[in-house]
Amino acid sequence: MEQADNEANKGRTTHFGYRDVAVEDKARLVHGVFASVAGKYDLMNDLMSLGVHRLWKRHFIAISGIQPGQRVLDIAGGTGDIAALMSKQVGARGSVVLSDINAPMLTAGRRHMEDRGMAGNIEYCLANAEQLPFADAEFDAVTIAFGLRNVTDQPAALKEMLRVLKHGGRAMILEFSKVKFEALKKIYDIYSFSVLPRLGKIIADDADSYRYLAESIRKHPGQDELAGMLEEAGFSNVTYRNMTGGVVAIHSGQHA
Repeated sequence: MEQADNEANKGRTTHFGYRDVAVEDKARLVHGVFASVAGKYDLMNDLMSLGVHRLWKRHFIAISGIQPGQRVLDIAGGTGDIAALMSKQVGARGSVVLSDINAPMLTAGRRHMEDRGMAGNIEYCLANAEQLPFADAEFDAVTIAFGLRNVTDQPAALKEMLRVLKHGGRAMILEFSKVKFEALKKIYDIYSFSVLPRLGKIIADDADSYRYLAESIRKHPGQDELAGMLEEAGFSNVTYRNMTGGVVAIHSGQHA
């Protein structure tokens, strides 16, 4: 299957930040970025957003509708912020699968969960969002936070999210989006392309990875385009809401 996919992708290109790269190379390049930043990921997130990312994530889960006893999946779960919040929502009778394609990030996530004393209802899975290793209709809810823009084949990932959802279940996406106010956009651009790479160099000794992260945000589909992609993948009742002037948006879709 993987060999067939590689053959089909030969000659095709996609974006890696502002660079065009071969489709088959993007996953490797993204892997390198997150392997590089895994150890400092949480600290950099706090510095990048001045701590606001924690408020975004809390609101994301607060409106998710996740109930006690449910089985839920967090894709590209990284160091586990979303999984930790969902673990509290589903309680002892429920379960959370924290998945990520990047082994160093998943290792960091497991370590953070154990440090918080959160182990009883959390499972871990090294998984590609485009080919999830789960059965059809296995989960009551599926989330992905700040990870979809790094996926090479986003339509494939959305279809996989739909496949593993139970009928009536919801997929929720928290992702950087298109800023709606021109004054805020100018400040945001200066911060993203001048300040952020310098922070990356100082804190993580890696300016290039943080330059890529800023570029990947600009290449990610906007609010309406992503909503259309969810509908194209087969989701119903698709909605989105902006936060912080469109710096981020929460998209939601249901498996009818």
